[in-house]
Amino acid sequence: MRANKPRMRSAMTIPTYLPVYILIGTIGIITAILIGLRNALAKADWPDRERTVVLGFSTAILVGWFLLAIALALGGVYQVAPDGIPTIQYGIFIPILIGAWLIWRSPVVGRIIDAVPQPWIVAVQLYRALGVIFLILYAADKLPGLFAWPAGVGDVVVGLSAPLVALAYARDPSRNAGLVKAWNAFGILDLTVAVSAGFITTPSALFSYDPPNELISVFPLVLIAVYAVPLSILLHLASLAKLHRESRHTSTVATASA
Repeated sequence: MRANKPRMRSAMTIPTYLPVYILIGTIGIITAILIGLRNALAKADWPDRERTVVLGFSTAILVGWFLLAIALALGGVYQVAPDGIPTIQYGIFIPILIGAWLIWRSPVVGRIIDAVPQPWIVAVQLYRALGVIFLILYAADKLPGLFAWPAGVGDVVVGLSAPLVALAYARDPSRNAGLVKAWNAFGILDLTVAVSAGFITTPSALFSYDPPNELISVFPLVLIAVYAVPLSILLHLASLAKLHRESRHTSTVATASA
């Protein structure tokens, strides 16, 4: 695919602010998730030892995954030559598949999801508003519009609406469960569109787009694709799983009462 838009100037010149923005933003996301998890487990009255073990494992997984993503990105694992085959899909889909299996099959993860309030699972994705960086990079001629506009606008909409949806559910869970489902569906769709646009615009043997989306496969921007995107998908799945578990519990109670 070739676009008629003039080629971006200095596409691979990484702005000096970008590593700081990505690293501090991601550290903030991890911190917010761990603080929320700690508070949720404390309110759920878990035994101290179980709470400590779960929090420790969660910290190790989130931080270890992040450090691994940084190492692979710095090693150029996801950078693709124009005649090469993309590898970024492995960094995106492997964590999603593993996390999805744990969400739906692991009793321990199920207990954690039960303990964490639905409004918090939704509201924490306020961080998605950080996706405005795609629009900033587009304005600086660093990203193609085909990728930057859907990825940036979609993330900002999902992020800014997250607290509103969370508040609506907290006020009336029964009436706003459908709203949470719709928000999760839109959030997953947004990420799907962004990933698809990223594949199409990244130079490789599969696609040839002009101007090319070279930044998305190198450090630090690739961390969004191989860390923030899978993490966001898993939060959406956890929210939907919690809705399903609560709906099934309500149905069971209603049947027993009848």
